Amino acid sequence: MTELEYLMVLNLLPEIGFIRFNNLMKRFGSPKNIFKASRAQLETVEKIGPKIADEILNCDKEKTLKCELKLIDKYGVKAISCLDKDYPENLKEIYDPPIILYVKGDIIAEDKYAVAIVGSRNASRYGIATAERLGYELAARGFTVASGLARGIDASGHKGALKAKGRTLAVLGSGLAEVYPPEHLHLAEDIAKAGAVVSEFPMATLPYKDNFPRRNRIISGLSLGVVVVEAAKNSGALITADFALEQGRELFAVPGQARAMTSFGTNALIRQGARLVESADDIIEELSEVVKGHLKAADKKEGKVVLTAKLNGPEEKVFNAMAEEPKSVDEIVDEAALAASETLSCLTRLELKGLVERLPGKLYVRKA
Repeated sequence: MTELEYLMVLNLLPEIGFIRFNNLMKRFGSPKNIFKASRAQLETVEKIGPKIADEILNCDKEKTLKCELKLIDKYGVKAISCLDKDYPENLKEIYDPPIILYVKGDIIAEDKYAVAIVGSRNASRYGIATAERLGYELAARGFTVASGLARGIDASGHKGALKAKGRTLAVLGSGLAEVYPPEHLHLAEDIAKAGAVVSEFPMATLPYKDNFPRRNRIISGLSLGVVVVEAAKNSGALITADFALEQGRELFAVPGQARAMTSFGTNALIRQGARLVESADDIIEELSEVVKGHLKAADKKEGKVVLTAKLNGPEEKVFNAMAEEPKSVDEIVDEAALAASETLSCLTRLELKGLVERLPGKLYVRKA
């Protein structure tokens, strides 16, 4: 067995995390020597009692590893250990980095310039649009966008980065053979082509509730800073914010409407000292010393060009007259300075192109 394979077996033991692994390595010097140690030797290691010593001694290494390697091959995944030179630079710095990272796609050196975008699964239209816009702006400037593939804000941040043809990393709370949520399987495939989908959990691990707080430390650990877009009082995004502070990362928050449930967490973070964010420029300003020389030049028209390249003149006027918050037809007519009939015709075409969504009450909102 190779060093990586011994590490994979250790990672499959539920009681072995980085702290215990580090203690074992200090005592025995190599992953192979850990499995050659006697019960008495194992029990002398800090935080390794009789129960965990039994787990190490009694595990069927070959059988366990064979199943794992079969899944890795089936899903086109590779494993990187915390002892590997290709292990993400930022993640090595945290208190308890994963022993193994399962990776679909590629993590590259430039991913050290990552910013996480996290927030509520039950996000508002404003939150979804804001997360996608921030993901786009950051990726267009050369940042990697990290998040957790969850419904709502996480997925929107990833989608924004993909629209900008930038890099993005998704960290799962399950194994890579059990992508969660299942409706984001195609999104995960797109992310793997433009960055990587990663997990510390063995391949077949199901998305148990307790996995998600644990994976949040990886999202922040991969990043220079964390942006919370929307978060309710007990949102998991606030756990990521706590990890960010513990790990010495910068913390950002997008202000929300007073009294809105999803604004409670973000507004509280701002009161406690998080940097208020309205655009990627606010993030870049805070991280300017760290990212100096890496970022691409800002192109204020970049997003507009991408979105309107296939629109005719009236369609572009109508699209530009709209906002991330719903508007009535009358408001759009006034802003676009077109006849009502022409505006309605443009709205219908924009809806078919996936750029506009029609809401109850004859309201329309931008989707891009």
